[in-house]
Amino acid sequence: MSEPLKIPKATAKRLPLYYRFLQNLYRSGKQRVSSAELSEAVKVDSATIRRDFSYFGALGKKGYGYNVHYLLSFFRKTLNQDELTKVALIGVGNLGTALLKYNFTKNNNTKIVFAFDNNEEKIGTLVGDVPVFGMDELEEKLQEEGIQVAILTVPSGVAQMITDRLVKTNVKGIVNFTPARLTVPSSISIHHIDLAVELQSFVYFINHYAEDETIVEDQVDDQLEEEVKS
Repeated sequence: MSEPLKIPKATAKRLPLYYRFLQNLYRSGKQRVSSAELSEAVKVDSATIRRDFSYFGALGKKGYGYNVHYLLSFFRKTLNQDELTKVALIGVGNLGTALLKYNFTKNNNTKIVFAFDNNEEKIGTLVGDVPVFGMDELEEKLQEEGIQVAILTVPSGVAQMITDRLVKTNVKGIVNFTPARLTVPSSISIHHIDLAVELQSFVYFINHYAEDETIVEDQVDDQLEEEVKS
């Protein structure tokens, strides 16, 4: 049995962006696209796009570019878009509520199916068509539905405690919107999204690299790789 393809995390982060643009191209009837056209659309330099695609073999032809339908089919399979990924959200505060109302099925096959909170006024209600359960039902519901991805939008003081409970379920990945740096076994992946840090980084790049997009792209890639290693 062949080993699953390992690609840089920064490349993996860009794949959904490519997929979304290819969907738009396909709907418009476009049959082929060059790396330069992709670069202009997704705001990633063409050399980076060609490098990203090279990890998957010969996806295009020199002088022709890329076949839109083929690329779309390839990335649909690569990103498992033919299967629905069910997600649980823990913490129905302001941010959690916004995520529930947005959900993700408009853009891909990822959907929040359960939410959990300890507020009695929210338990038993629907937020964006997603049912809200009490925290005492967390493990049971996750196991029952085979949930493998969870989103944390809770106060940072309880984030580790809830994470310890998630570790005991089938959850394999956690998207952490809290400032807390969580400790988990190596079998579980964590993606930290600290909006305050993201904004500070963005302002820094604007002030220091606004005239050099290539430097910005390289710095962002390096930052992503370092975050994954940490």
